[in-house]
Amino acid sequence: MGTRSVSRIITGVRTFEGAGFAVRRPFPTPELDYLDPFLLLDEMGPSDVRPGEAKGAPDHPHRGFETVTYLLSGEMEHRDSAGHAGRLGPGDVQWMTAGAGVIHSEMPSAEFQSSGGRMHGFQLWVNLPRKDKLVKPRYQEIDGNRVPVAQSPDGRTTVRVIAGESLGARAEIQTRIPILYLHVAIRPGGRMTQKVRADLNAIAYVFSGEGDVGVPHRRISDGQAAIFSNEGDTVSIEVPSEARAPMEFLLLAGKPLREPVSRYGPFVMNTQSQIRQAIEDYRSGHFGHIA
Repeated sequence: MGTRSVSRIITGVRTFEGAGFAVRRPFPTPELDYLDPFLLLDEMGPSDVRPGEAKGAPDHPHRGFETVTYLLSGEMEHRDSAGHAGRLGPGDVQWMTAGAGVIHSEMPSAEFQSSGGRMHGFQLWVNLPRKDKLVKPRYQEIDGNRVPVAQSPDGRTTVRVIAGESLGARAEIQTRIPILYLHVAIRPGGRMTQKVRADLNAIAYVFSGEGDVGVPHRRISDGQAAIFSNEGDTVSIEVPSEARAPMEFLLLAGKPLREPVSRYGPFVMNTQSQIRQAIEDYRSGHFGHIA
């Protein structure tokens, strides 16, 4: 079907989340509310924090969607109201299906809080279909060494496959709808051509360097996101040979749900009445509490 063009390029905004940690957010912003089925993308940091100054996201509820946390550096500990607890380090992925509702905490580990260091990672929110809004909460946690890594034949393109498939490597993560989540690094003179089904919405978010995306080429650089058209089944991204540094980006694609979206903070449902019910359930203690 051909290579997709770029329909829009947007620039992320800087804001604060949780207890006050800085994020760079390509969406939701005034430029882009969401890209079905993706509701939010936050780049956490990169920030160099001194001992005792790391911040996280204390106890907070979720219902009706999935959160995907991917760390590049730093260390986070998480706990929830169902008694689940774990730790994320560099390269690790947590895919949490909040479903019917959970109270969750994501905080820097005690060791990282004590030592300080660089914190850098991403959180993506993926909407759930109407039929799955109230499923039992579920976690998929993948150690960094279990995330498949693939390279192009010329060695100039490296891909970490968090969800979906690229360059012959397939992720372990199981998704409820077709999802592609790739962390790509392209050295100067390198190129990536990725198959993306025509029925999937696709976006590339650059967090280091710059390069050319789509056909015809559009230049995109650090902090910008390119939204691809739906005409074509291939995405093309390359870095000119004269570039001074590699480009790193996330390539996301997902099958749109095309269902009503009603959201209020950490609740994402289909109607306002469902949002009111989520708030009532949370306030009445139906989500439980973190021990």
